[in-house]
Amino acid sequence: MGTPDPTRLVDRYLQLCEDRKLDEAGRLLAPGARLVFPGEREYSSLAQMAAASTGTYRWVRKHRDRYLVGEAEGRISVTSLGRLFGQWLDGSPFDDIRYADVFVLDGGLIVEQHVYNDLALVASLLNT
Repeated sequence: MGTPDPTRLVDRYLQLCEDRKLDEAGRLLAPGARLVFPGEREYSSLAQMAAASTGTYRWVRKHRDRYLVGEAEGRISVTSLGRLFGQWLDGSPFDDIRYADVFVLDGGLIVEQHVYNDLALVASLLNT
């Protein structure tokens, strides 16, 4: 059995995270994987990451527009570019908030996830 297609692996992981199938998504992570989110918040598990997001929005999903794949030092990097959509805590919708998720894969598993998005910026502009 060969190594899974990196883009499909990342897309599956993102979908499982959106669906809150965190145990299944976690099986795509290497032991000790780094999950780094805006504000230099780093999580050691998907459950910890999900719990930390409860004060920002009711739910969020991604329009995954495209993927970029590269390789360096024997590792594969996959960048997912797109737009976030979802619902703020007050029930109002949001859409078209840009994001970039950068993944590092090794041995067919995700060893790093770095999340960049404008969610906090948009939220702060709405509250001014």
